[in-house]
Amino acid sequence: MLLTPDIEELDELREHCRLIAAEERDRPFSRPSAELLNPATCRDLLDYLTPVIGSPNRYVTASLLAKRIAFLTTGSALYALSALNRGLDLSLDNSFVEYRHQDGLWQSSMPLKNRSALAPEPGHRSLCRERVIHTLFAGHLSPLWQVFREVTRVPLPVLWENTAVRVYSLYERRLAQQACPERRSRIADDFDYLVNQAPARLFGIGYNPLERFYRPRLATADSGIRVRKTCCYYYRATDPAKYCSTCPLQHLPEPH
Repeated sequence: MLLTPDIEELDELREHCRLIAAEERDRPFSRPSAELLNPATCRDLLDYLTPVIGSPNRYVTASLLAKRIAFLTTGSALYALSALNRGLDLSLDNSFVEYRHQDGLWQSSMPLKNRSALAPEPGHRSLCRERVIHTLFAGHLSPLWQVFREVTRVPLPVLWENTAVRVYSLYERRLAQQACPERRSRIADDFDYLVNQAPARLFGIGYNPLERFYRPRLATADSGIRVRKTCCYYYRATDPAKYCSTCPLQHLPEPH
C-alpha cells in the first residue's frame, strides 16, 4: 500500500536524516542524481568540488563525495524502513544530489521528488524490505559507484566500505537510541538481515558489502570502534592531516 508519511514522520526524517522535498533543495548546488551516471557530468562535478573541499585530486574527491551520498541515501531509506516501517523510494530518478560545502563541512540534504512510501502488508514485510534495499543499493548506489570508478579509478571496495560504515553507524548509534520496544525489535531484525542474510543481488554486485566489511569492534572507552579495511583518503583533504577514528592507517600493527 502506498501512502504519504504523516507530518510527524516527515519531521522525524528531516531531523534525523535531512530528508526534504525536492522543492526545498539547494538549487544552485544540486542536480538530479541520475545525471551523475553520465561520465562527463560526473567528472565535471568532481573537478568542481576538488578545490572546494581541499582535495588534491578527483580520486580523493570521489571517495569523500561518496561518503556524503551514502550517508544521506542510506540514512533516509533505512531509517524510514527500520524506525518507521515505511518504504521510501530512494531511486536515482526520484532523488537529487546536493553538494554545497562550506567552512570544511558538507551542507547537503536528501531531496526527494516523491516522498510517498510503501506500507508493508501484514505478513509480507520482507518483500517491502527487499524492495527498499534493492532500490537503494542495486538501483542507486551500485551504478553510481561504477561511474565514480570509471572516471577516477578509485577502488570500488573503498566506495562500498564508505557505504557500509554509514549503515553500521546508523544502526549502532542513531537507531540504537530508539526507546519503543516495537521499533527496537524491527531495527535489530533489519540490521541482522543486512549484515548476515541479504543476498548479493540486492546490492548489484557479486557480494553483500555490508557483510564483507563487518568485523568485531575493538574495545575502547566509547564502546568500541570497527577499524576499516580500506582508507577513505579523508586525511589527504585536510591540512594538517586528520584521520577518521576508524582509519586503518591509525591502527597499523606495532613494528617488532
